[in-house]
Amino acid sequence: MKINIESTGLDLTPSIKTYIETKLNPLGKFIKRFEARGEITTFIEVGRTTKHHKHGDVFRAAIRIDLPQKRFFAEDLDANLRTAVDKIKNRIKDDLQKYKEKSVRHH
Repeated sequence: MKINIESTGLDLTPSIKTYIETKLNPLGKFIKRFEARGEITTFIEVGRTTKHHKHGDVFRAAIRIDLPQKRFFAEDLDANLRTAVDKIKNRIKDDLQKYKEKSVRHH
């Protein structure tokens, strides 16, 4: 699964990029049949919501996965960027799992 990562208001360091890819690559098993045809587009955006705040939910993570006839989206704000990535991964995983089960029943 190819992941397009964009950052807003923060530097996308190699460690952040590696963390995101490591967390999101296992999601490919839910959409494997679409991936074989090259029909998947995955975008993730991470960033700071504000430059002058130092505490609170200042990090944002959002993910969008485009399948041929379905789009999945999840977003979260948190004080820690890695926690925000973990939360969106879990939300998208649940949505993809439901979609996979539903599509398997129809085929």
